[in-house]
Parts: sequence; C-alpha cells; structure tokens
Amino acid sequence: MNSRTRPVAAAKKLGVLGLVTAAVLSLAQCGSGSSGEASRPSGEDGRPSATARPGKDLTRLVTDYTAGFHEDSGYRRPSRDDRRTVADGVGLLLDNRRSEAEKRLSDVDFTVRGITDPTTGRRYAEISDRSEGGAAPRGWGRVYIDLDHPVRWSAQVPHPVADRNTERLGARLLSRSPGGILVIAGAHRKAGRGDAADVSHRRDTVFHAVCDELVRRGLPGIQLHGMADDSAPDHDVVASTGKGRKAVPEGRALADALRDRGFEVCRAWAKSCPLAGRTNMQGRAAADRGVPFLHVEFGPGIRENRDHEGKAVEALMKITQSWQRT
Repeated sequence: MNSRTRPVAAAKKLGVLGLVTAAVLSLAQCGSGSSGEASRPSGEDGRPSATARPGKDLTRLVTDYTAGFHEDSGYRRPSRDDRRTVADGVGLLLDNRRSEAEKRLSDVDFTVRGITDPTTGRRYAEISDRSEGGAAPRGWGRVYIDLDHPVRWSAQVPHPVADRNTERLGARLLSRSPGGILVIAGAHRKAGRGDAADVSHRRDTVFHAVCDELVRRGLPGIQLHGMADDSAPDHDVVASTGKGRKAVPEGRALADALRDRGFEVCRAWAKSCPLAGRTNMQGRAAADRGVPFLHVEFGPGIRENRDHEGKAVEALMKITQSWQRT
C-alpha cells in the first residue's frame, strides 16, 4: 500500500431505448403475480398505481431476494428457447406491449408485477421467476425496470452475494438515478456445475440474453463487481471499458468522480490493471455493437461501509444521469 491517505484504507485500519409509458405503467392492473397482493386503484392522473410493500424499498426487495443465495442453492441451465423467451419478454415490455410481454414470459413461468418504492414513490416493473420460492429454484434472475422515466441505461449485477453487496450497489443506483433497468443474476456464481452459473463469463444464461437484448437496443451499461483487498492493493476501484473502448469518456468521468470522493482508481484503459474484464461476455457483446460498457470492480472497503457505498453510488450516478440526458 502506498503512503496516500484513502478513506477505504483508513476504514480498514480502524477495523432499452424507449419510453416506458402509461401502457407499461398499467402492469399494476395485472394484479400481484406470485405475491398474492392486490394492486391499488388508479391515481388522479388516470394511471394505475403499482403495488407497494410497506417497509420494503427497492434495495430491501433486492437484498431479500438474494439473501438465500449460496454455493449450494442450485442452478438449472436454461435452454436456448428459455433464454430467448425471457429476453423477448423484457423487450416487449420496453416496447410498451404489456399483454404480449406477460404472455411471452408466462411461457417460461416468469411473472411481471408493478411495485412502488414506499420511500421514494418511484414505480418499477419487477420481472421474476416463479420458481424462486420453490424447493428447486432455477436461478435465472430478476429484472427491474423504471416505470417513471425513459429507459436509457442498464446496471448489471452478475455475482450477487458472491461479490458481496454488489446487489445493494445496483439497487441503490437504480433507486436514485432515473431511467434505468437493473439485471440481477439469480444464483451464486458457484451454484451450478462447473462455471454454469458464472454469468459474466458465459453466453448461455438468461442474464446474458437479457443484457444482449439491451445492447441490441443500444442501451449502455455498467456492470458491478467486487474484488478482494489483495487484488489491487493500491486501489479501491478498478474501472474498465472491458474489451471495447466506446465508454472511455464515461470511464474517465467515473474515475474522476470516484477520485473526488477520496477513492484510488485504477484506470484500465490507460494502464495495466487487474480484473479489467477483457473476457467479460456482456462487455464483448457491447464492444461488438459499439455500445458503451463499463466494468467496475469495487473493493470490500467500499462495499462493506455504507458511507463509502453511498459515495460510490453518487459517482456512478454521474454517468447514468449523463446517459439519461442523451
């Protein structure tokens, strides 16, 4: 470790393109999906209100979902048709074709539910797998879509729980920055046979199929990872554009924002950095289509300290908000 004083080091020492309009907002009229909750009646603006879970904001919903993930929690490899069906359903929702989306997703036993974050009042579509509550969950993940703003960017969490608290980073980013879609893997990265559930390094997953659909629509994305202390000892964050270089301006802006908040950042487009995500499959798909993609590794000092986590989310928001304006 160098002699520079860093907030994380100190803590260690102390111990898809398109407006989701009123047609999609009517998701709430479909009832509660698998939750058994009824939706609220339409508001004064004539748009249906989404279902709220008292006391559970978006971050809590996400972390409750991932709480049961562990290496032995199980994973079933999806077929090509399974992957395509979920991705098509997400695309249909983004195209405001709600009824078709629900029908398509039901073919693979996925459901769509409108929710409202009781803290912020923000509304989302939650796309989930009905097998989640069963004895043998498939581990195919969830998607959350902002219903109040045009969807312009994605946040991707490929290793929830395994990369501790990256699911919190993703949920907090979506809840604080408008116009996003959050894609969360549905299992611990070691849950499947071999690396079957390590979605950032495979193309045959629901996670990749959904991210690929978003890239096809030109949506830039930020993929959130967690690294160990000794992976980059002199840095709190490794920021990379993966295989491509389309997002170098955004990468610089993110690194500057993190630096301004006291974090040391290894800038992989400018120097050799560990964990630069060159073989990341979602990054490769984005590079192939010339779509901006950022691969960001956060050290445990950020992910395990709520104040530092909040500062990291603020820095990420600088990028997502710029994408929202484009």
